[in-house]
Amino acid sequence: MAEIAYSVAGKVLEQLGSRTFQEISSAWGVKSDLTKLERTVKTIKAILLDAEEKQASDHRLSIWLGELKDVLKDAENVLDEFQYGVLQKEVMKRYWSTSKKVRYFFSGSNPLVFRFEMAHKIKDIRGKVDDIAADKDKFNLAQAFEDRKITMHGRDMTHSFVDPSDVIGRDDDREKIIHLLMEQAAGRNVSVIPIVGIGGLGKTTLAKLVYNDERVARHFQLRKWVCVSEDFDVRSLIIEILKSPVGSINKNLSIDQLQILLRELLKDKKFLLVLDDVWNDDHNKWIELKSLLLGGCKGSKIIITTRKSSVATIMGTVTTYNLDGLSQEYCLSLFKKLAFKEGEENLYPNLLEIGKEIVGKCKGVPLAIRTLAGILYSKVDENKWKFVRDNEIWNLEQKQGDILPALRLSYNQLPFQLKQCFAYCSLFPKDYEFTSCLLVQFWMAHGLLQSPDNENQDLEDIGDLYIKELMSRSLFQDVNEDALFFFTFKMHDLVHDLAISIAKGECSVVTKTSTLAAEVCHLSILESGQEVTTQLEKLSKVQTIIFHTRQSTSILKACISRFKYLRVLDLSNSSFEVLPNSIGSLKHLRYLSLSTNHRIKQLPDSICKLYSLQTLLLDGCRNLERLPKGIRDIINLRFLVVTTKHTCLSEKAVGCLDSLRSLLIGECENLKCLFEGMEGRLTNLRTLVVGDCPSLTSLSLNIKHLTALETLGIIDCKELSLTEMEGEDNQDLKLSLQKLVIGGLPKLEVLPQWLQRSANTLQMLVIVKCENLKALPEWLPRLKSLHTLRIGRCPKLSSLPEGMEALTALRELGIRGCPDLSRKCREEDSHKIAHVPQIELDEDSGSSSSPSEEEVHNRKEDGVSEYFLEEEERKMMSST
Repeated sequence: MAEIAYSVAGKVLEQLGSRTFQEISSAWGVKSDLTKLERTVKTIKAILLDAEEKQASDHRLSIWLGELKDVLKDAENVLDEFQYGVLQKEVMKRYWSTSKKVRYFFSGSNPLVFRFEMAHKIKDIRGKVDDIAADKDKFNLAQAFEDRKITMHGRDMTHSFVDPSDVIGRDDDREKIIHLLMEQAAGRNVSVIPIVGIGGLGKTTLAKLVYNDERVARHFQLRKWVCVSEDFDVRSLIIEILKSPVGSINKNLSIDQLQILLRELLKDKKFLLVLDDVWNDDHNKWIELKSLLLGGCKGSKIIITTRKSSVATIMGTVTTYNLDGLSQEYCLSLFKKLAFKEGEENLYPNLLEIGKEIVGKCKGVPLAIRTLAGILYSKVDENKWKFVRDNEIWNLEQKQGDILPALRLSYNQLPFQLKQCFAYCSLFPKDYEFTSCLLVQFWMAHGLLQSPDNENQDLEDIGDLYIKELMSRSLFQDVNEDALFFFTFKMHDLVHDLAISIAKGECSVVTKTSTLAAEVCHLSILESGQEVTTQLEKLSKVQTIIFHTRQSTSILKACISRFKYLRVLDLSNSSFEVLPNSIGSLKHLRYLSLSTNHRIKQLPDSICKLYSLQTLLLDGCRNLERLPKGIRDIINLRFLVVTTKHTCLSEKAVGCLDSLRSLLIGECENLKCLFEGMEGRLTNLRTLVVGDCPSLTSLSLNIKHLTALETLGIIDCKELSLTEMEGEDNQDLKLSLQKLVIGGLPKLEVLPQWLQRSANTLQMLVIVKCENLKALPEWLPRLKSLHTLRIGRCPKLSSLPEGMEALTALRELGIRGCPDLSRKCREEDSHKIAHVPQIELDEDSGSSSSPSEEEVHNRKEDGVSEYFLEEEERKMMSST
């Protein structure tokens, strides 16, 4: 609860501190109330970190935190409404005619009425915050700050002993690690082998197996095991290493005396040191310890176990050993060993069948198997086994050291701003494939991203950093890092269970039989029907609705009418022919998805009143005739994906969306031109992807104005040659492209000259399925920053240009489906690319078969966003 209150308090303070609020508050006569509100919220926020640690042992504090969370959310809603009024004023100033302004002034919602209402609401909310803040002194809470040391909870210190007979399924892993230990690393006295994986996977157990292996014991003259856990204190670690089996070390010795003893211990010895459960990713601390460990003989090794890939990157000297889950066969063997008394598993065949299903819940994680088997040990009541089978793991009572308490350590270690981001992921189904850009937009819609300190950063950059941090902590997995535009990833089922256990009370999955708490704010609706509708009638402050099944128009209207604070509304795969006009009343809405709605033909004009909207997904809406004329009024829009039957996207509409950062256009069969006549627009656009637009003949982008563009993708536009701008004077172009993907352009014969204007910034160039591209330009070697070049199915290419040696940054060269070019690169032109570390040519890759037309069509059926992702996942090169 404290995490939520802390996050909301941060959002309120950010709003109050913004330039917009500072300027408008005086003009609207609310400056005094807003200043007092800001002061009170700052005081509350300072004690919430202490409240987080004390709430478990104080029921009164937990209740107070719940009340505080509610009133802070009310404050956030009031300030959001205030912000909506500011945005509306800006739209009026930019686009409204005099007559429209007059009509608005004499309407029931005119500016004077709005100001009066807002002043009253702000005064009221300030009083509520003051009242609840007055109660904080009852709990003796201390002020704390975000950079305080994170407190770990409940991890016992590990030891080096393990009975090998208790370990199942890790023989292959043991042999691989032992092989790494026996290898002689050239030029290194000490090599570091990181073992990485989520909590409960068996990293420590594997390290123990290796540590106690007779071959390892013979190979190393000295072996030491140290459980590091949260505190990577160099002095304490030296003391632990110096400890002997029969005695301890004098802790009063100075650090200088200790390092002398350590060097003496290691001198002329080949040693093995295991550092178990490392969380530290402070590079300086590791360097300090590492320098003291270099005195051993050549061939000395250090094994570290960690959940954080960032730790492995900092400490490791060999490739990280990413530990996988156990196979189903080994999981079942382990379960039988732990759930049944010896020899009894065959006496209860019914229980064994249920056990197989229970094992499936564990997804290869040994600690999960141990936890559930421990619950069932020696129990023969079939109903108890079914209870474990049919309940989510997070619903089952667990002891300290079981799977969820173990996984929760990873959550406890997260910075505060990441905790809610992680918890909100529980709204998506198990095995859901997240798309980085959409998850960032989802978080952004809820205000979970901290404002960037660097003016060159956008919120989207902060979101990407959050995702990478969660990946580094093993909370996201199955990462597709080869994607060209965005990347995808998943959550392990048990990590998803952890997210659910943390978010319960805030986030809920809705089925016909679910029970919703009144305070729930975020809904993921899996079923439809009257039972679901009845449950929704009990709620009032819902901020998120994700429909996973098709719903009736009546339930959508009911949700719009009832939930005025909606920030996210996901209607993907719906079949609404018409959206209700009432959609325009959702002043707080920031994220709206209508992806792959094949029936909708037009959007109501009222959608243009969603001034706060940041994300609009219309991909796969192939019957959508056009965008509303007033879409330019959505001045906060940052992310737009669109499919339409229109022939031209008007510069007066989309071209006026100056806040756009990402624009994806696809499956627009009739589209002939983009933004014709656009001048000085889309100056914040960073990503532009155009795909599967077979009638498109001209970009007409006036590309000189897209000064912020970093990623450009043009895919499957068979009438587009990219030469329409070649006659223009492009000497003043100031492009900053970093990534360019061109694919499926049969009319492309030469790369456009204007690409040279990104010579200092272009890092990735991908050209695929351009069968008439005759030659690579002579200026290609001027792309000084180019690190990746992939070319596929361009059969007329026969050689690389002269001077390729100048591409000193080039790290990856891939060529597929270009037989002459590949042959030339292996033979006459080999000297041009001899400096490139990673080269893949046709002969190296074997088959170069392309996907069938049916496969491509089926991919397109999934909607343009999915189609783009499919293109990325194939790494463009694999399409050859």
